Amino acid sequence: MQIQKKIFLILALSLLLGISAGSTRVMAADGAESYNYSYWGLTTAAPAAYQANALWNGESMGAGAFKEPSDFHVTGDRQVYVLDSGHNRVVVLNDKFQPVQTISSFIRDGKEETFNNPQGLFVTDSKELVVADTGNKRIVHLDRDNKLVKIIDAPKSDMLSEKFDFQPVRVVVDKAQRIYAMSAGVYDGFMEFSPDGTFTSFVGANRVSFNPTDYLWKMLSTKAQRSQMVMFTPTEFTNLDIDQEGFIYATNGQDSGNVKKLNAQGNDILRRNGYFAPEGDIRYMSATGPSRLIDIDVGDSEIYSILDAKRGRIFTYDGDGHLLYVFGGLGNQMGQFNTPVAIERLGDEFLVLDKALGEITVFQTTEYGRTLNEAVRAYYNGDEDKAFALYQETISMNANLEFAYAGIGKALLRQGDYREAMKYFKKSMDQRGYSKAFLLYRKEVLREYFPGIMTGVVLLGIGWYGVGKYRKRRGGKKVAFIKQRAL
Repeated sequence: MQIQKKIFLILALSLLLGISAGSTRVMAADGAESYNYSYWGLTTAAPAAYQANALWNGESMGAGAFKEPSDFHVTGDRQVYVLDSGHNRVVVLNDKFQPVQTISSFIRDGKEETFNNPQGLFVTDSKELVVADTGNKRIVHLDRDNKLVKIIDAPKSDMLSEKFDFQPVRVVVDKAQRIYAMSAGVYDGFMEFSPDGTFTSFVGANRVSFNPTDYLWKMLSTKAQRSQMVMFTPTEFTNLDIDQEGFIYATNGQDSGNVKKLNAQGNDILRRNGYFAPEGDIRYMSATGPSRLIDIDVGDSEIYSILDAKRGRIFTYDGDGHLLYVFGGLGNQMGQFNTPVAIERLGDEFLVLDKALGEITVFQTTEYGRTLNEAVRAYYNGDEDKAFALYQETISMNANLEFAYAGIGKALLRQGDYREAMKYFKKSMDQRGYSKAFLLYRKEVLREYFPGIMTGVVLLGIGWYGVGKYRKRRGGKKVAFIKQRAL
């Protein structure tokens, strides 16, 4: 039995290797400035939704050269907080990229303290600053006047091992003043701290992922060999952002399923109704592999964008998971980056932070990008007429955007024009939308023709009954007449 089991596993491994060798995906989008993916997974040309129109660095802003900036944040009043990690400072800019102030120290118990290689920051609606002071292994919370509110040092808990090394690298804060931190080397999810700084729990741990080939090799290996192999462990998160409703959007280092939307219980509720799950490029060279996501930014109307560090591209999706547009890339030209690490929105503009060059690239929407953004917002806000018109306008600029046909279908569905909605859902290959429109259209047809159909059925029944009675009566008279003649 053991020999048969080994033979079976070897055959399964051979089959798996054969399948994987023949399923290499080819990257067809390299070099394309703007593109999208069709229902069939093909790369299709698309107009540019965003174009770079400005490039800023510390010197051109008048704030002094940046050294390996790692994060930045845009506030509701359009101020830009840049974390200049190499110089252990936070530079605050206005929306014209002019310096407003620099935060490099704070007073604690009467003594001045500074940051040490900080890697992440977040600014609340009340302009309070929270910094992941990585080198000092703590989180620093300052008020709007840069006075110390609290410091969160390495927490003590039964959920943490004695050797736990607290190295916060990213932070966000919700409306209830709870702090969520991403700590290096932590595989259990984000660390949640109460408003007073007490560690409460882990949120949204990634599932363990493994390569089936490695798993089969482990099955075939001896106990001693297995002890030398790498353990299957959950992947770390790579970044996070929080929306106005308190949902955490996060990216991780997995090859797939690398974008999540976490509720208060830590459950992933991200909608994945697009042609492909939100994960960056779906076509790529086998030598380079899939996208490596390192940042996520959530805008209004559930529109969110993810940053691929491997190819320097920004992918933007709507709340249902449809890919809206792609822009960016690695290189030396305007609109390309060396080492992109963070993305933010400044109104309808995109900002991309380059760590190696210490630069911020500003991207402005084109007419196509503005129209598509407004179409998504109109549908999200329930303005069907406006969404219908804007999606029509979008299609006139990009007939390859199959998702827009589904947007028109949804707008028509809300307007009650189910028959016309079916046509657009069919064009977009949206089977779920088509089925819903078909069921509603069928009910509409039945309601419209039901009285006439029932009247016809009743009249047909009465007629059939009358014919039967008539035939029976005629038949009875004929029998009586025949009997009379026989007598």
